[in-house]
Order: sequence, then structure tokens, then C-alpha cells
Amino acid sequence: MKANDVNWFRPLWRRVLITGIVAVWCVWEWVFNQDPFWGVLTAALLAYAAYNFFYAFPKEEPEDGNDTQPPPPPEG
Repeated sequence: MKANDVNWFRPLWRRVLITGIVAVWCVWEWVFNQDPFWGVLTAALLAYAAYNFFYAFPKEEPEDGNDTQPPPPPEG
């Protein structure tokens, strides 16, 4: 994701809303329309959104701007 996209999706409610809309769309396609093409397509989109928005989404940036990773071990 680009930095602008990450910043826009930073609030949790936006990620939940988008994923929820896709989930409702997926259920609509499978239950009411019974269309396997759009059902599989929306299921794949739902899996992609869930993975990117909740599993692989970058963690919050530190407030002081410092890197949160420990320094590398000294050489030698």
C-alpha cells in the first residue's frame, strides 16, 4: 500500500466498514443472487481485504518518530 492509502485507512472503523460492506456483498451474491462467479470474486475480495486490513496492515507509528526496532548488535 502507498503511504497515502495507509494514512487514509489508519482509523480502524474505516477498515471494518469496507470489510463489512464486502462481506455483505459476498453474502448477497451467494444467498440471494446465487451467482457463483460474483460469489467467488467477492469472497476473494473479502479474503484480500481481511488479510491486508487486519493481518498485514502496518502497526501504529511511534509518536516520538524513533524507530521501534532494536539497534543491530555490535560487530566484532
